[in-house]
Amino acid sequence: MADQAELVFVRSFIKALSAQPVQYADDYLQPPQNSLKKVPVLPIPLPPVPQRSAKAETSAVASIDITFKSLKPPQSFTLAVQPTDTIVDIKAQLASQPRAPPADAQRLLLKGKALADAKLLKEYNIKDGDTINLMVKPGFDWDPSKSTSSFPSAPSSDNMQSVLLPESEPSPKLGTGHRHQRTPSIVLSPSPSVVSLEPETKPQLDINLTLDTSSIPTASLSPGSRSTYQSTISEPGFWDRLYSFLRTEFSNDDDALTAFEDFLRASKGGLTASEIAKIRDHVGVVGMAGT
Repeated sequence: MADQAELVFVRSFIKALSAQPVQYADDYLQPPQNSLKKVPVLPIPLPPVPQRSAKAETSAVASIDITFKSLKPPQSFTLAVQPTDTIVDIKAQLASQPRAPPADAQRLLLKGKALADAKLLKEYNIKDGDTINLMVKPGFDWDPSKSTSSFPSAPSSDNMQSVLLPESEPSPKLGTGHRHQRTPSIVLSPSPSVVSLEPETKPQLDINLTLDTSSIPTASLSPGSRSTYQSTISEPGFWDRLYSFLRTEFSNDDDALTAFEDFLRASKGGLTASEIAKIRDHVGVVGMAGT
């Protein structure tokens, strides 16, 4: 019997030890026999890196000829572009041609589908000799008979400066010193209707505030000045008998307690704080915040 009890103790002790966390020192090293053995790596021969052939390099940099055709107005342009060029770059190359519309006004269509500016030309499977439709955006008047310089462009800094300057002051010229002029300062003065006149000094009048405390019931602290009613309700025994009477009249204790609290709150004007505390201690009814 003793051996069995000792065996149960040993098992419970070992179980308690196994539940404890194991903490190792900072310089702890695992025994070599517990370490994992390294897996031998067999040398595997790798094939050599393929060399890029000259034919592939030639095909990578080979350019293709594309025709950009416009119906209204009838116009045609042929450009040599790279398949890796973006559509926005191709528009810029097309805008550099004589009598071509600006790049921001161009719309390139392939089989009725607009070409996105951010995509590459090779993403649309366009081959050498293909034709791309050229259109201009609505609101832009493209006349190939006019030179590209007649197209409206963004105003330069000099033109913008001449627009902002008043007509009476001529725009500055090159070589005359400072090119930019400081804009004249603007002073906002209030209108006469907004200006307020100084108020006339008036004597300050004192306002007397009178608080009517006649309707507030006050407790008479002197025992001699109390009436028979105040002396009766100040006795804890009266409230004990009242609470017992209310419990017999009401079938529910909560209703009896509610009636007791209503009567006590109505009589607080004739009771002091110590008398209220004695009443609650005697009756055993505790109110909110001890009142």
